[in-house]
Amino acid sequence: MKKFLIIQTAFIGDVILATPLLENLKEKFPNSQIDFLVKKGNELLLLNDRRINNVFVFDKARKITSIYKIIRSIRPKKYDAVFNLHRFVSSGFITCFSSAKSKFGFRKNPFSFCYNKAFPHEIGNGLHEIERNLNVISEVVETFSVRPKLFLSSSDEDFVNQYKSTEFVCMAPASVWFTKQMPEGKWVELIKKHAEQAQKIYLIGGPSDIELCERILKKCDSGNVENLAGKLTLLQSAALMRDSKMNYVNDSGPLHFASALNAPVTAFFCSTTPEFGFGPLSDLSEIIEVKNLACKPCGLHGHKECPQGHFNCGNLINLTNIKI
Repeated sequence: MKKFLIIQTAFIGDVILATPLLENLKEKFPNSQIDFLVKKGNELLLLNDRRINNVFVFDKARKITSIYKIIRSIRPKKYDAVFNLHRFVSSGFITCFSSAKSKFGFRKNPFSFCYNKAFPHEIGNGLHEIERNLNVISEVVETFSVRPKLFLSSSDEDFVNQYKSTEFVCMAPASVWFTKQMPEGKWVELIKKHAEQAQKIYLIGGPSDIELCERILKKCDSGNVENLAGKLTLLQSAALMRDSKMNYVNDSGPLHFASALNAPVTAFFCSTTPEFGFGPLSDLSEIIEVKNLACKPCGLHGHKECPQGHFNCGNLINLTNIKI
């Protein structure tokens, strides 16, 4: 029996975009054991994925202790291969000392010198991140591109059924990075356009997004809007988005929820661009962004504030002709 370990200890969206590796490996090695290493909190995304045998959790708040604990846990497993999709020191160190027969990852990782083969990770070369990720397992299996997948439990679906009594849309206004987040006023404008049609609107996000969603809610003054930020788990949010008439998101985790469930999505790209390779994959998807700005994109991940001070990539987004 083949044994593999996939490592992706970055953000929520990165974990979702790593799941096509599972489909490809299971197609070639149906009886294989596949384990997954993620950052603390992101293990909740993989709770119901039967393709995975074990999920290891990296606690970045206790980085050094957690690294050595993980290494002690994975070394005895003698993996046939480790596939590290994370490009930074901690995951490279874990890969290097994993005792796996073969190690694969990206050249950008400082520990790529210990890999059997290191692959390029080039932003803006026309490839989606999924294609870049699948390249890492190409020495082991002939890959085919697939949409990412999330698996929902019956309890997740039952819980959100209470919000599905009428037609609704979901809006996820937050992002880890400020400059990847469409301005509050634009969300208010979008909500008011929907409220005219009496559609139910759910604001979704994590506990850290509650305050932002409350501010938006108060500015709307509409009984059709409900703030669900902090009230749903990651998979419950995904279950709600799956049946939404439309999901409005930033270039952030909820965008990839939509891709994983083939849910309709409208994605706002402010400081970043879909040319980076993180665009939506749903059959029904739309990208809205301000084009021809000399300062856009200003970075891969975004910033805490606009480097130019004007945030035109967000403030100039035009919602006039948006499909409602």
